[in-house]
Amino acid sequence: MQPAQIAPRIAPRDRLIVALDLPSVAAAEAMIDRLGDSVTFYKIGYQLGYAGGLVLAKQLAGRGKKVFLDLKLHDIGNTVARGVESVATLGATFLTVHAYPQTMTAAVEARAGASLKILAVTVLTSYDDADLHAAGYRLNVSDLVEARARQAQALGVDGLVSSPEEASALRKIVGGQMNLVTPGIRPAGSATGDQKRIMTPARAIAAGADYLVVGRPVMEAADPKAAAEAIHTEIAQALA
Repeated sequence: MQPAQIAPRIAPRDRLIVALDLPSVAAAEAMIDRLGDSVTFYKIGYQLGYAGGLVLAKQLAGRGKKVFLDLKLHDIGNTVARGVESVATLGATFLTVHAYPQTMTAAVEARAGASLKILAVTVLTSYDDADLHAAGYRLNVSDLVEARARQAQALGVDGLVSSPEEASALRKIVGGQMNLVTPGIRPAGSATGDQKRIMTPARAIAAGADYLVVGRPVMEAADPKAAAEAIHTEIAQALA
């Protein structure tokens, strides 16, 4: 088991992670060009990852951008470990795994010596208590998130992915030793989409989030670069 490191100071503009939830590398490259220097950190998930996005991740890292690979690994320990070892060669900053003890242990051990940071996904932001109960869980969302956070910290995981609604409670549990990454961010006036536990950028930062993942409110904006800059401004005001 590797101990989690105290989270370093975060450059203000690195706090916004734009989710490249797009169907092709060509579409992603076009969006990256539109965003220019307004975005330093990108998330690549299933859709783009399975369409050539892992190669793009390595290219982005080579250009000095930060990359969050949201692959949510969860399998037997050996399989997770081999996957983490492969991802570590791409130059990504973050990689997600589901917050099951065996999975987290394998991921932490496999990333030893690499710059890659492991993030544990507590409970998906599209889930509420009813969804958990339907899946066979007895705990409600907040209790399961907190239990998994404690396990992740004990196992040496570098950070947590959770709804911004849980950020304040999680910050009290993990202190400054783990990064808190929050999807479900919606600027005021944005559609909620399929997210059930959401928050504005300013409120999420005030609650203790370190990084904010934003997709559709930026990519579907008439001017994505202006939308990103507006979020940067809101983050800066919250930090001040």
